[in-house]
Amino acid sequence: MPESPAAAIVDAAFCLFETAVGGCGLVWGARGIVGVLLPDASDAATRARARRRYPGARESAPPDDVQRVLRRVQALLDGQRDDLEDVALDLSAIPEFNRRVYAVARAIHPGSTRTYGEVAAALGEPHAARAVGAALGENPFPIIIPCHRVLAAGSRSGGFSAPGGTRTKLKLLEIERAPLGGTPGLFD
Repeated sequence: MPESPAAAIVDAAFCLFETAVGGCGLVWGARGIVGVLLPDASDAATRARARRRYPGARESAPPDDVQRVLRRVQALLDGQRDDLEDVALDLSAIPEFNRRVYAVARAIHPGSTRTYGEVAAALGEPHAARAVGAALGENPFPIIIPCHRVLAAGSRSGGFSAPGGTRTKLKLLEIERAPLGGTPGLFD
């Protein structure tokens, strides 16, 4: 099995922090945020996933710039509107197609959704919906690159590779008060 792109990141550090959906993690390096970890069954499991995905990353107190990102992620998961578009990400290990997909997904604002097909069309590749789904399934920056805002045709949830699967995806959309299946979320 080839080495994961994340394994190529050197001098990375990570921290865990509490949110409205559970214990999340941020991984950072010299060029910006390297990854976001959504909650696992326990902090120990999230910590173990961080160490598997980012070998050599050390658990550390976040520097001020990462602390600001952490607070913004917490606020978003508390229901505040923040698109996080200005958060610096280290995309150096990300394939070019995925970068393009992530740029389109990142422009989807909280409370809004698009379909895999709409993202593919925005890329100028209208028949690439499955490739878009695959790229989003590899997204190391969930929440900051809001892959949860991309749905299957007909506003069906589609997949979600983070812990909790589609249940987590739907919870994130509920927090953002996104319309689901043509109807508002539970909070509207």
